[in-house]
Parts: sequence; structure tokens; C-alpha cells
Amino acid sequence: MAHTFEELVEMQRAADTAQAQVEQLRDTFGPPSTQPWSEQQTEVYETAWRTWRDLARDAQAAVTAYAKEQGESRYDTEAGVKKAARHPEND
Repeated sequence: MAHTFEELVEMQRAADTAQAQVEQLRDTFGPPSTQPWSEQQTEVYETAWRTWRDLARDAQAAVTAYAKEQGESRYDTEAGVKKAARHPEND
């Protein structure tokens, strides 16, 4: 499926948001090795982690396809997408 650059930026933002949620859960729950997480905490964390993983994977695949379609470097495309997603004020 072909994506526009703007769609790639939105995919990256969604992956970044999911990552932030995982990190927030880690901060909230603390390390499971110090105090074991409850079953509910484990389930919430694992669901959030899977969501992040899936969104990041899909974003990476879309960046790869877009770069190939555009005849661009994948590295440069990824850098541009991440910059636009994380620093929209610079565009």
C-alpha cells in the first residue's frame, strides 16, 4: 500500500505515542524484578508493548516502501519522517 509522506509522519507519531505510554507504565509500575507486577499490570504493560511494537514495525515497513518508490535513501527518508513527526515546528 502506497503512503504519502504525511501518512508516514502520522504513523511515526502513533508509534512514538505508544512508546511513551510503555515508558510511562514502566515508571508507574517500577521494575518487575524489585516488586513483582500483578497479573493486571503485566497484561496492561504487555498490551501496550505489543501495540508499540506493531505500530513501529508498520511505520518502518511503510518508510522502506516509500523510500523505494521514491528512489530515495531509506535512511534519509526515515530521518525526514522522524524529524517531521517529532519537531513539526521546524518545517
